Amino acid sequence: MDLGIAGKWALVCGASKGLGLGCAQALAAEGVNVVMVARGREVLDASAAALRAASPGVAVIAVAADITTPEGRDAAFAAPDGPGTAFDIVVTNAGGPPPGDFRSWDREAWIKAVDANMLTPIELIKATVDGMAARGFGRIVNITSSAVKAPIDILGLSNGARSGLTGFVAGVARSGIAAKGVTINNLLPGKFATERLQGTIAGTASKTGQTVDEVRAAQLALVPARRFGTPEEFGAICAFLCSRQAGYLNGQNILPDGGLYPGTY
Repeated sequence: MDLGIAGKWALVCGASKGLGLGCAQALAAEGVNVVMVARGREVLDASAAALRAASPGVAVIAVAADITTPEGRDAAFAAPDGPGTAFDIVVTNAGGPPPGDFRSWDREAWIKAVDANMLTPIELIKATVDGMAARGFGRIVNITSSAVKAPIDILGLSNGARSGLTGFVAGVARSGIAAKGVTINNLLPGKFATERLQGTIAGTASKTGQTVDEVRAAQLALVPARRFGTPEEFGAICAFLCSRQAGYLNGQNILPDGGLYPGTY
């Protein structure tokens, strides 16, 4: 299927590895020019070089910056040969806050979580959405978490901050921009084989006294698919949400989790 987005420009955050990299790879494979943003320059540059080799017909720009800061966002929008703020596609993604017991988190920890996982996506949306509407096409995909649907006790910081973003998106996606070809959707990853999952497993092991292998086996057993997802298949879902064919899919929370969530709705 031709997704109809070749030649567009995408900003992909947290793009050096994991789910963000999977999204960047899938979009570039569809002919989308990609500005990749991540904090670690060495890993980012290596990922960008590999992406250029795999998709030689597109522009791949690497920006080593912290997208959760105003300076980092300015750097992304000022990338040489990039589109400025005139992105057609924006994939928001910031590292999730650490797991733990809510009793140990002070106000600073909460503010940091909200800033990274709620306010940063909102700032990115604010900077790009009106230009998308003026041009008649735009796709914004926020990588959040399955914890928005089924909260995880040790991920309280993430539960709270990402739920706030979800509520915001529910309103703005259905505002006047919807009639101008702009969609905003959330991707709620379940258990994907990433460093984030490894950290969650380690946190659970520490809290329960089990070994990491025991926790990993127990979590695998919960997933009806009996495996963890891959960044590549997550990226493919993201690319479809960014396609012209997905123009009637708006304000939704898409939950790729191998069937783990037990609810009907």
